[in-house]
Amino acid sequence: MTIATGRLTLEEFLKLPETKPASEYIEGDIIQKPMPKTKHSLLRLKADNEINQVTETPKIAYAFPELRCTFGGRSIVPDIAVLLWEQIQFDDSGEPVDDVRIAPYWASEILSPQQSSNRVTRKIIYCLQHNCQLGWLVDPDDRF
Repeated sequence: MTIATGRLTLEEFLKLPETKPASEYIEGDIIQKPMPKTKHSLLRLKADNEINQVTETPKIAYAFPELRCTFGGRSIVPDIAVLLWEQIQFDDSGEPVDDVRIAPYWASEILSPQQSSNRVTRKIIYCLQHNCQLGWLVDPDDRF
């Protein structure tokens, strides 16, 4: 769903309060993501846990659910954003800083019934064009 607000700059958008579900800034448009449903949430949780079980302890990478990533003139919120450990910035107390200003190393989107697969695919391609190394589009209704 595109939210009509008049044209805002990226910096103006970033000053707005967060929405639930998250809104993204793409080419001057503010687009609110659909509210996740049960299958979507379960897939995201399981994927986050599996990735982090393998990558967190050796400090290789970390999978973040719904992490805002701002880069290349856009601000997006992949369902799963994986950052390499060296990409994660920490503050003086050892906590990760809130604002991520790079493309994720790996961006995953789980398609919701009301989402356009073309729009989500374009978002993943944009990430790949900005140094993201892997993009996944998961359709919860696909079965092998």
